[in-house]
Amino acid sequence: MKIKTYIPFLDWIGTYNRQAFSSDVHAGLIVGVMLIPQGMAYAMIAGLPPIYGLYASTIPLMVYAVLGTSRQLAVGPVAIVSLLTAGGIGTLVEAGTAEYITLAITLALMVGVIQFLLGVFRLGFLVNFLSHPVISGFTSAAALLIGLSQLKHMLGVPIAQSPHMLTILEQVITQFGNVHGYTLGIGIASILLILGLKRTNPSIPGPLIAVLIGIIVGYFFDQLNLGVQTIGKIPDGLPSFLLPTIDSGMIISLLPIALTISWVAFMESIAVAKAIQVKHKNYKVSPNQELIGLGLANIVGAFF
Repeated sequence: MKIKTYIPFLDWIGTYNRQAFSSDVHAGLIVGVMLIPQGMAYAMIAGLPPIYGLYASTIPLMVYAVLGTSRQLAVGPVAIVSLLTAGGIGTLVEAGTAEYITLAITLALMVGVIQFLLGVFRLGFLVNFLSHPVISGFTSAAALLIGLSQLKHMLGVPIAQSPHMLTILEQVITQFGNVHGYTLGIGIASILLILGLKRTNPSIPGPLIAVLIGIIVGYFFDQLNLGVQTIGKIPDGLPSFLLPTIDSGMIISLLPIALTISWVAFMESIAVAKAIQVKHKNYKVSPNQELIGLGLANIVGAFF
């Protein structure tokens, strides 16, 4: 039994050189800066305070870097999993409450345990039986729901979270007369800026430019008391170690959504990892080890 098979970090660290380090620093800075607004946005989609998006972008990534087989994949908060989290826990308790946060952390632990066990029992091959039409349909539907769920932030009006698109659209129509003009203007301008930069020069990080300009505009609008809502104060420091709350009734209630997220998160990660690995012949992505790496990343992350 080769220990390098189960700890891929030991396989590549011996040949790591200055050129690879320089490239990693460059990529790490770009991805790290982008993860700040992205992580907070996905936390809000999941119904959690923004700080939890930053927590989920630190410790789990370190664990995966040691145990994952992909050398380019950056794990962390993603849109589909955030939406599934909100949809699953939102049916049990109200979003934003202390109990909701407890359930979300317990869900992360359960997803990690399920993925880890799937990897240990070498069940990664099962992903090969998922059909492309199902994946495409699921992703497209999730994209629509994610976009609609963010309309309340873009329009500046209160819209109750719902898994039904027609319910959200009905609320938008009802609240249309209360739309906040400055908020809508910033949202539209940000979208146009990102799309414009992508069309003219894809190498320019459009989302990052939009975020930087948005911070400046948001600051001045806030100072002028124009009613544009901002994130507000984010707690300082790194997440502290804390044992998750384990309750048998809670586990039973969360089990269906935990099983769903386990497969969806793995499916999304392995698809990206394999797509990138095609361009790099110096390593091979292992589905079973990916399950172990992703599983332990979720397990350890649940304690922070």
